Amino acid sequence: MPTETERMLAGDPYDPSAPELVADRARARDLARRYNATSEAAERRRETLLRRLFDEVGDDPVVHPTFRCDYGYTVAVGDDFFANYGCVFLDANAVTFGDRCMLGPGVQVYTSTHPLNPAERAAGRERAEPVSVGDDVWIGGNAVLNPGVRVDDGAVVGSGAVVTDDVPDRVVVGGNPARVIREIE
Repeated sequence: MPTETERMLAGDPYDPSAPELVADRARARDLARRYNATSEAAERRRETLLRRLFDEVGDDPVVHPTFRCDYGYTVAVGDDFFANYGCVFLDANAVTFGDRCMLGPGVQVYTSTHPLNPAERAAGRERAEPVSVGDDVWIGGNAVLNPGVRVDDGAVVGSGAVVTDDVPDRVVVGGNPARVIREIE
């Protein structure tokens, strides 16, 4: 019988109140709190904490405090990853960023989703879908990436955009829901 963690990571309905998941979230909160409290002068200590929190971290990551996530162990970031102040990852499934990704302040990435049926929602089970971001992507401040979306290489997500569908290579998207505004040469 699969554990609730295994169900969560497989994208199946899971119980977020399961003790194993509650403990995992407490671990992530503790590491994020310690990360956020570490000064930029202690760059090596900060990177060590980030590497303990995330599953994979490329070379030269920069994540400005405050940063928050649910689990951390589902997050992978490539080389030269940059996240500005106040980013939040609700990472009950994989959150993957390629190389040279830049996130503006307040970017939010959501993998968790809930049943639409009120009775099912009241039962407390959730599902989670991965979010994938390619190389050389710029995500503007306060943008939201919703469960299951993919943002392909070289794309730009405008500030405040709410991404509900996949974003193709080398386009600019904006709005709510986000739509292609133009192609990038």
